Amino acid sequence: MDLGALRPSTPPPAAARPAGPGGPGGPAGPAAAGPGAAAGGPGAAGPVVIDVTEATFQSEVLERSLTTPVVIDLWAEWCQPCKQLSPVLEKLAVEGGGAWVLAKIDVDSNPRIAQALRVQGIPMIMVAVGGQLMEGFSGVLPEPQVRQFIDAVLKAGGVQVEAAEDPRFAAADDALMTGDLDAAEQAFKKILGETPNDAAAEAGLAQVGLMRRIEGKVPAKLLAAAEESPDDVEAQTLAADVEMLSGEAEAAYKRLVALVRRTSGDEREAARKHLVSLFSLAGPDDPAVASARRALASALF
Repeated sequence: MDLGALRPSTPPPAAARPAGPGGPGGPAGPAAAGPGAAAGGPGAAGPVVIDVTEATFQSEVLERSLTTPVVIDLWAEWCQPCKQLSPVLEKLAVEGGGAWVLAKIDVDSNPRIAQALRVQGIPMIMVAVGGQLMEGFSGVLPEPQVRQFIDAVLKAGGVQVEAAEDPRFAAADDALMTGDLDAAEQAFKKILGETPNDAAAEAGLAQVGLMRRIEGKVPAKLLAAAEESPDDVEAQTLAADVEMLSGEAEAAYKRLVALVRRTSGDEREAARKHLVSLFSLAGPDDPAVASARRALASALF
């Protein structure tokens, strides 16, 4: 596996673009290691396994990666595959003795990070090198393959990742990461006014809409309401929104395709439009989107 061949995620994740002082969420110093954090080996300057939040992502991932490669483990407590992969990563991080750092991010506790990084399913692994995010892998790999991946990360540690960042996105991304949805919406609309059909700006607007729909709501209650009312379009679309923010994009797509099959008329059209709006969050080249589009076509025709 040649990590040097990996390219920055396209379009670049919001969190990968430069943020203001202290990073998303305001001023933040070095984060304290979470309950599961592991101490470094003899040559380590600090913990080699750290828990990262929205407030510490800038300092503990992007800024730290300027000097030390950071492997990002996106996980959740309910995710069984995560419980298979995470211990392997933690073991290898300790063995590495500080040559690299494992940053663990709970997608349920940090939904803005999951959305900004376009998380489609977990476990999902990303890499930060030289202040830039790069793709890793999804799902569970055998330990030998994970070791090969880490070796590739270390070899790439000195590689300068060249990625042209559009400065117009800085304000939009900062606003999105700090929850200022009005400012984020205005910024993304301004970009679209200057560059119509900009995919990254369209995805940003879709993120704003998604976050608006569930703002102030309790995700567990929305999922329970959808379970109780399988044919209620509003309940099902809100449940799909929760799944998207939790990194369960495929589950959200399947939910809405099934809803399209069960409904007709205006309700079917509302379900279809909502599903299509979620596709823009991932981009047209995402395999899960391609599969969902085929399923949608089958459901419609």
